Amino acid sequence: MNPLDLPAADRTLAWIEERTRTGLSRARELADGLRGAPPADPVAALKVWDELSLVLGNVAAPASLLANVHPLEEVRTASEGAEVEVDRLVTELNQDRALYDVFAGLAVPEDPLAARLLERTLRDFRRAGVDRGDDVRARIKAIDERLTELGQEFSRIIRDDVRTVRVAPERLAGMPEDWLAAHPAGEDGLVTVSTDYPDSVPARMFVHDADVRRQVTVAFLERGWPHNDAVLREMLALRQERAGLVGHADWPSYDAEVKMIGSGPAIAAFIDKIADAADGPMRRDLDVVLERYREDVPGASSITSSDLGYYQELVRKEQLEVDSHLVRTYFDFSKVRQGLLDVTGRLFGLRYEPVECATWHDDVTSYDVFRIAGGEHLGRIHLDLHPRDGKYKHAAQFTLADGVLRDGSSHASSGTITQRQLPEGVLVCNFSRGLMEHDHVVTLFHEFGHLLHHVLGGQGEWVRFAGVATEWDFVEAPSQMLEEWAWDASVLRGFASTEAGEPIPSGLVERMRAADDFGKGIQARQQMFYAAMSYYFHAEQPEDLTARMVELQERYAPTSWVEGTHMFANFGHLGGYSSAYYTYMWSLVIAKDMFSAFDPADLFAPDVAGRYRDRVLARGGEEDAADLVADFLGRPFTFDSYAAWLAS
Repeated sequence: MNPLDLPAADRTLAWIEERTRTGLSRARELADGLRGAPPADPVAALKVWDELSLVLGNVAAPASLLANVHPLEEVRTASEGAEVEVDRLVTELNQDRALYDVFAGLAVPEDPLAARLLERTLRDFRRAGVDRGDDVRARIKAIDERLTELGQEFSRIIRDDVRTVRVAPERLAGMPEDWLAAHPAGEDGLVTVSTDYPDSVPARMFVHDADVRRQVTVAFLERGWPHNDAVLREMLALRQERAGLVGHADWPSYDAEVKMIGSGPAIAAFIDKIADAADGPMRRDLDVVLERYREDVPGASSITSSDLGYYQELVRKEQLEVDSHLVRTYFDFSKVRQGLLDVTGRLFGLRYEPVECATWHDDVTSYDVFRIAGGEHLGRIHLDLHPRDGKYKHAAQFTLADGVLRDGSSHASSGTITQRQLPEGVLVCNFSRGLMEHDHVVTLFHEFGHLLHHVLGGQGEWVRFAGVATEWDFVEAPSQMLEEWAWDASVLRGFASTEAGEPIPSGLVERMRAADDFGKGIQARQQMFYAAMSYYFHAEQPEDLTARMVELQERYAPTSWVEGTHMFANFGHLGGYSSAYYTYMWSLVIAKDMFSAFDPADLFAPDVAGRYRDRVLARGGEEDAADLVADFLGRPFTFDSYAAWLAS
């Protein structure tokens, strides 16, 4: 099976429009066939439904990607429209009583995966309100359609709202020399600092001028305001109504029903459990930062987010002997990208072969992925890693195509593969083209973990379980675990080197790790602030989002509010993750436990890496995440490894 034949950028509009028309038409044909002449054999009926899912995914996935990355606004708009059409049809099908009756009347298949698919399919119907009255189903359909539109609008406003700060060059003292060289002053003698990550992150970390740091911080936190306040409040209200229409107390309860955590109240309990565990480490490290801050601001009793990053850097440099300016010189983007491929190829027995193919932008690099043992073609990946106008502003993995095998094939780990459709995934990030902060290197490894999960998990026979198809509060665990390889000295020395070719010293990496551990309590509490905002906004439906955000920041965050800012308006995860931002920390607990199975002295040991690849990544959603992890570890996952790491 060949990878997807993408059009050239200037032919994408016609391509997405035609793909949407034919895909939706084919999905309706398959649904008509199930209603009119359903197969008596349960597996045969499920195969038709899975084919319908594949057809719809082949419209929705590229549409979602192109809506976030294509340079032409007309293509982004048309792609958003395609997403709305797919979501509308999905809701219509999941509310179709005749289709529900087909599956409700099937015998449970003997094949465990087919039985799992039947159970999940019936659950989807019920969550869509198939057993409710006509008025309720109609209202759910209208809500789902509007929520899709609001989610797109929320994301689009954040994506397009790039703000700038204009300052005199001398006020940027402290910034890296390569950054300054790439940002000459304009005709008015001022330098432009944007809110895109390659500008805003180093500005908040390195600029000596506190007022400039504050200006950049405020500009960054104000993206999306005031427009997204109304968008978000409508989104929250509709989600609450949507949950109530199918019998749930609130949106977090509805959303958590299909996640590992299981219930809405369990989210609040988990947030407080992490916050309590992180309290001591946070206060310990904040005391150190405040002591250094008071050298410049005598008598200060607290610190805001516009100063925290800068003073954490000073502590790391002055007390922990880690100079981020020096660290950057070892991380040239092109070397890091190749090093990432080398590391993951060795770890999981993969080979990446560069390919020339049509994509949406010249920045994109593409690779075909092969198994070294056996040579099977597993899929294709695309890396779109630099910022540009109109592009998604954060870092994420997007699906381009789900992978699925032909009937009778087996997993990549155990036999011959006959692909029905190759998995294709895309990394969409916003990194510098030159030197990178090590934090960005870690982010690149993290996002590539999602990409590997998508490709390796795309070797099964059911689309429903392909790739990153596990419970949503597990999906971050494999990517968070891969971050560990970006912190190992022997791993980094394979690709981290100066322009002269000098590899990064092992002692420096050890100090970097110690410096990263400094502040992990601060980071955990910051994450719990975000998680609390995600949960309580949905559980409580506050009328004044700004006031509730400030209250939650005071309760959970390590820093006080920057007065006049409205960070929630650009908190993009409120769109996709809704009430489940706790997912990142929940997954980190599992990631720390899974990593405990690896020997720090030999991170490439083939037995444990192969077992992890085959029993967790390659299985996709074929079993509950807790069972996949237990199969890998030989026991259920626990909180112990995370707690020990946090306290150390």
